[in-house]
Amino acid sequence: MRSITVLSGGIGGARFLQGLLHAIDTGALPGVAPDAVVTVVTNTADDLWVHGLKVCPDLDTVMYTLGEGIDPERGWGRREETWSVREELAAYGVEPTWFGLGDRDVATHLVRTQMLEAGYPLSAVTTALCRRWLEPVHGERVRLLPMTDDRVETHVAVADADSPSGTRVVHFQEYWIRMRAEVPAETVVVVGLDRAAPAPGVVEAITGADLVLVPPSNPVVSVGTILGVPGVRDALVGTDAPVVGLSPVVEGQHVRGMARQLLTAIGVEVSAAGVGLHYGARSQGGVLDGWLVDTGDAGDLAALEAAGLRAAAVPLMMTSPEATAAMVAAAVDLVAR
Repeated sequence: MRSITVLSGGIGGARFLQGLLHAIDTGALPGVAPDAVVTVVTNTADDLWVHGLKVCPDLDTVMYTLGEGIDPERGWGRREETWSVREELAAYGVEPTWFGLGDRDVATHLVRTQMLEAGYPLSAVTTALCRRWLEPVHGERVRLLPMTDDRVETHVAVADADSPSGTRVVHFQEYWIRMRAEVPAETVVVVGLDRAAPAPGVVEAITGADLVLVPPSNPVVSVGTILGVPGVRDALVGTDAPVVGLSPVVEGQHVRGMARQLLTAIGVEVSAAGVGLHYGARSQGGVLDGWLVDTGDAGDLAALEAAGLRAAAVPLMMTSPEATAAMVAAAVDLVAR
């Protein structure tokens, strides 16, 4: 294998990618060339405009993580960050106060916004930013692509007794950061998704890959939005590459984020089997060939295999690059049988 494509969200996807690259570098993946190219198709439906700046949380988290600039404790934002700009904006009473931009991080958003306003598409802007972050560390063997150049935004409907309709719609980032996902999500609405087009290179990265991996990112607002871009699902169904996913749910609980709230909102069972069946087997009209669950969910294997998925149970906690590399090796082994 010389070409691997990963459909990624933010923090979980970035950590998975660290493990993937570690596995390639250490020769832990039989059949995968040491110079294999990894292409990352990243969710952009979490993007938003803050203080006039275009912010792409998932793209930046993957870029900073793989470029060794991420804050390792938070898992997002820049290492050794300061917050003078946020403090000054708060002193002026400028909203949103719940979404803070670090001083070092602001530079990325300034460059991105200037390039977008000059007419460059997001994919070209991302390539330019990655020349600083990815090329010095990985050369040309890691490519980062936004799922689309078009504006797509995820919104969440929540109950609001003061609204005439009884419902209020907030941006996903507000639901996650300000509300901490503590209010039940009634509906997830991804504005602009049905009119979006895959960014240049996205379809080709899927159809031309030797292996496609779906990491344990949020199945609704990370992987789900990528799959919702017209043409992406068709590319997955039609690719000659095996497609393997890893469960973000372990023993009925999401590992990180708010998968439980959002899966419940779209009527999907919060379990390893529930998510695997939600994606579905390619042989049955879905998008996966294989699905890994945690060892604690081994009881789900029979239902998954009955639905046409190759399935196996392995440890799925990304506690270190080595542990994550073992997860990647299990994914490769699953489709190499």
